[in-house]
This record gives sequence, structure tokens and C-alpha cells, in this order.
Amino acid sequence: MGRTEAASSLLFLLAILINKGLSSPLASKEDWSYVEVRDGAHMFWWLYYADSQSAENNDLPLVMWLQGGPGGSGSGFGNFEEIGPLDRNLQPRKTSWVQAASLLFVDNPVGTGFSYAERPDGYATDVAMVASDMLVLLQNFFTKKTEFQSVPFYIFSESYGGKMAAAISMELTKAIAQGKVKCNFAGVALGDSWISPLDSVMTWGPYLYTTSLLDDNGLNDVNGAAEAVKQAVEQQEFKKATELWSVAETVVEQNTNGVNFYNILTQDPDEKRTSSTGEDFISLQTRRHIRPLHSQSLSELMNGPIRKKLGIIPQNVTWGGQAEDVFTYMSGDFMKPVVDIVDQLLSAGVNVTVYNGQLDLIVDTMGQELWVKRLKWDGLSGFNNLKWTALDDPTSPGVTGAFCKTYKNFSFYWILKAGHMIPSDQGPMALQMMKMITQQV
Repeated sequence: MGRTEAASSLLFLLAILINKGLSSPLASKEDWSYVEVRDGAHMFWWLYYADSQSAENNDLPLVMWLQGGPGGSGSGFGNFEEIGPLDRNLQPRKTSWVQAASLLFVDNPVGTGFSYAERPDGYATDVAMVASDMLVLLQNFFTKKTEFQSVPFYIFSESYGGKMAAAISMELTKAIAQGKVKCNFAGVALGDSWISPLDSVMTWGPYLYTTSLLDDNGLNDVNGAAEAVKQAVEQQEFKKATELWSVAETVVEQNTNGVNFYNILTQDPDEKRTSSTGEDFISLQTRRHIRPLHSQSLSELMNGPIRKKLGIIPQNVTWGGQAEDVFTYMSGDFMKPVVDIVDQLLSAGVNVTVYNGQLDLIVDTMGQELWVKRLKWDGLSGFNNLKWTALDDPTSPGVTGAFCKTYKNFSFYWILKAGHMIPSDQGPMALQMMKMITQQV
């Protein structure tokens, strides 16, 4: 294809994209808006209505997707890199979740993606504040979109988004019981989630060692760095723990020749995330964990044609422009666990799912299993006594793509050949899992 033809094709795609609500095979019916959740604190949401060939919209669930970071944008990364109807090249995604659900992307917390704070006190500083802000947004959304009030509503999440999703789910459950929000909350799914940060950090060494990415000396170095994080957490020095977590990551990188924290099998020697002399830990963590969610091509898409399409983004707001501030204001809360909230959800009868990628390091499965085994939930012994069930890879019948186990209102999915971003690595299996969690198969 020549340059002129390529340019014409791109302009054609952008013309389709910019026409809001246009019926086409490239995009389903959609809507978007801002909600001022506190004075000067604005959150952006983007809704895609389900686009199923076999079911009506009101027969399918509504799924809200929460990205990690904190500071990663669901309207950008989750949408165009993982589960939305189009990929970042504006081509239809074969494994988009709109086939089986309406999708609600929220740029959360305030300052993430197209969400923005007018002044410093607009940023959230802990998950309680994040949950409070989201409750305001959901009250507004379900009041505006009354057709979704009776539709099963699920919260799916990834990474730090899972920590926020747990807190949000608990507050939403209370609000529904009090009549403050009218919706049919059906469950929460915690994907590769930062529920118990210390369990993740303490298992980095053993996981890397058993996968031949550390030798004995390296194991000692990583375990030593992890132990320093543990001491800070035990002393309730959480800001210090976040700084030491950053140090531990640097020790991991130095001993593994720059392993990819998001997928241990996809190291690119030219893209090692190694620290620079004099770089403060906030900048370092932004580069390691926020910028991968804001690649140059994705930023160009979001700040170019998508911004034009949406038509409501304030002139002084840049997609991802406040991401580092989001992480900075949340850094004191970053290493705090929320295992107790998961226990509260289970005790309240909320359907809770944990799912994790086999090749994820930053939130490795070993660490996830540790905090699950410490749950106080009265169904835990029954869950532990069950054997898991093998699930076929949807694209390769007879080949195992995952394992799962469900007991009462708790499920765990072990996703094979996937790293931290499961829908990116194993799209068909992620879609199949979503259908199972939302009881469509």
C-alpha cells in the first residue's frame, strides 16, 4: 500500500470514529461524559453498548473496567489495548468484550486519563477516597442511564485497579442497601490485583528462582530487598515501604538482566526498565508502571482523533497529563493491603473472583494464593478442598488454557501463558472467562 492509500485509509477510519453513534462494524453504540465527583475533581466515563449477534442489550451484563497504576487509563489502555471494540490501530478486535457485555470505562482515580483535578486537593490520597468518588460517579451514571439499573453490573479490574475495585465494591454494596444507588450489582473480578502488596513482593525471589531467572546470589539479593519492604510495612511506615518497593524492583532488574515485570517471557533487551542515577522513586515508578500504559502511539491516538471525537475534553486537559500526580498522591496508600475488604465482600455475599496470569511477576500467582489462604471467610476450607477444573483454550480444543475453582461466592482462575495484562496476552481465554463469571456459559 502506498503512502497516499495508507493516509486515505486512516482518514476513512478516523472519519468513522469521529462520528459519534454511527452504526458500523467498527464501533458499537456509545456514550461518554464527565461527572464532577468533588469540587474541582472531574471523572470521565465512556460507555459502549453491547454489540451481540445473539442477544439484546438488556439481556447482557454491564461491565465496568478499572485500570491500574494508579494513574493508568481505562479509556485508553483497557479500551484500545485490551477489551474495547477497536484496537489502537482502529481495527475491530475479535475478542472485544462488547460481544457479551456493555462496557463502561472510567478514568479513575481523578487525574487519570481524561479525568482531571483543577487543583491539588482534587486528587485522591487513599482507596477510601477513590471509592467515595466512584460512588458519586455511579450514582450519576445509573440515574442518567436508567436502562442499566436492572441489568447485572460487574466490576472487572487489573493490577492496582483491583485494590480500588475491592474498596469500591464494598461501598457500592452499602449504598445499594441504603437505597443511595439503584443498580443490580452482581460481582467483582480482581485481575492480577494489588490486594496484598507484601505477599507479591515476598514471592518475587522464589518465583524468579523457580523459573530460572535468578541464581542463588540473586535470590539472596532479592529476598534481602523484599525483607526491607516487609519491615517497613510491619512498622506501618507505608510511604517508606513504597520507596523500598521501588528499590526492590531495581534489585530484581539488576539480577535478572532486566526481566519484564508484566510478562517474564517477553523481555525486549532494548526496552529494559532500569533506573537512572539520581532518578527519584516517583519518576522511576511512573516510567516503569505508568508509561507502559501510555505508549507514544496510544497517547497520539487519545490526544488526537479520540479527543476530537469526544468533543468534551477541556482545552487545558491532556490525556495522561496528570498520571504522575495521581501516583504521587496515592503513594502513601500504595503498599497497604485490602485483604480485609475482600473478606467483608465475601461475608456480605458478594460474588468475588480472583484471576491471575501465569507469567505475571509484579503480581505473581504465588503471592495471590498466599493472601487467599489467609482469608477469614467461612467458606475457605470448602474452597481449598476442591480440585481445580481445567478449561480448554477457546482457540485450541484439547489444549488447556486455564484452570478454575469455584465454591459458593468465590472463584479463582489461573490463566496460562498470560502475564499481567491477561486480555492482551490471551484475548480468547479472557473473553471466555468473562462469560463464565457473568454466567453466560
